[in-house]
Amino acid sequence: MGSICKTFGGIVSLNGVDMKIEKNSISALIGPNGSGKTTLFNIISGFFPPDSGHVLFKGEDITGLSPNRIALKGLMRTFQIPRLFHKMTVLENMFTAPKNQKGENLFHSLMNWKEVEKAEDQNLETANRILELLSIEHLANEWASNLSGGQKKLLELARILMADPEVILLDEPVAGVNPTLSNKIFESIIELRNRLNKTFLIVEHNMDVVLNYCDWIGVMHRGQIFTEGTPQEIIKNEEVTQIYFGVA
Repeated sequence: MGSICKTFGGIVSLNGVDMKIEKNSISALIGPNGSGKTTLFNIISGFFPPDSGHVLFKGEDITGLSPNRIALKGLMRTFQIPRLFHKMTVLENMFTAPKNQKGENLFHSLMNWKEVEKAEDQNLETANRILELLSIEHLANEWASNLSGGQKKLLELARILMADPEVILLDEPVAGVNPTLSNKIFESIIELRNRLNKTFLIVEHNMDVVLNYCDWIGVMHRGQIFTEGTPQEIIKNEEVTQIYFGVA
């Protein structure tokens, strides 16, 4: 993406953001509240249009496309508060995600029921494999409303994986989650990157997991990426510490 700018009622939220995410990487955006992280996420995923600048995905300009069209191209996101179907089970939530399900077409269901049945069996196999990969297979028949905060975040990630995107944006995946489950979530992210060749861009305030699990970190301040680098480079930067903790 290049030179992304966005204002809200005269308040500058993003002021010329330039960023490139490497394929199969786990990258993070950090910075104090109000630095523009979530606004940038919303623009990348199509929820806000930028005032200027562009977003490229696999060489294609996707600037201003709807979230649905961007998702179909292979870029999807989670939210700070998981958006689940709470009156459905974990497994039922999983079945809402696959693209172009044959059973959604009534005529196709009636005339090609064997093909529909086969596709549903494949979806069930995929869902069980993803739930197992994220270590929540034991919750398959649990109501989504009964899950803990961390388990809901894992389910949201699992549901996205059912749609098989190439790039996944995670908005504060461990906010409000205990340290043990926070590490589990990030270990799952590492596993997904390694086994399924996924690319992750993460907004997160938990510096422990960001420094321990991410390949690249961009530090946002006043609507710009102030600096970027490896966790080792970021932790040694005194200006980053000042900005992140609100001293600057």
